[in-house]
Amino acid sequence: MQQVAMSKTILNDAWNTNEEIPDPEVLPVIPGYHILVRPLSVKSETKGGIILPDSTKEDISYLTTVGKVLAVGKDAYLDSNRYPNGAWCKEGDYVCYGKHSGQKFLYKGVRLLLLLDDQISMIVDNPKELDPTYNLSH
Repeated sequence: MQQVAMSKTILNDAWNTNEEIPDPEVLPVIPGYHILVRPLSVKSETKGGIILPDSTKEDISYLTTVGKVLAVGKDAYLDSNRYPNGAWCKEGDYVCYGKHSGQKFLYKGVRLLLLLDDQISMIVDNPKELDPTYNLSH
């Protein structure tokens, strides 16, 4: 059996699509406990136009595995033992998840992630607030 070289695996922080491309109007049916997320990109310059070096972009990528929830499976968050307060993630939320979490796929030209409901680690109001250069641009 031949092993796949993991060094060529695209990590979640690099799995994103240009934000100018709109979300697909028709989404696939999301099964069970899954959540469909569109990862956000790590920017290459600050709002003020300062170009970020690769080392800074790499640091940012470790901090910003964040995306927008496009769809939630019908069984997500239904386990009342694990989620006594019910669903805490919904369509339109910006969520954080692990760097190696989920299944990556390309759908209608947009790179998406399929995560399980327990792979979402937190919700943020504004994903830009996770960016360490956020204060440099304000």
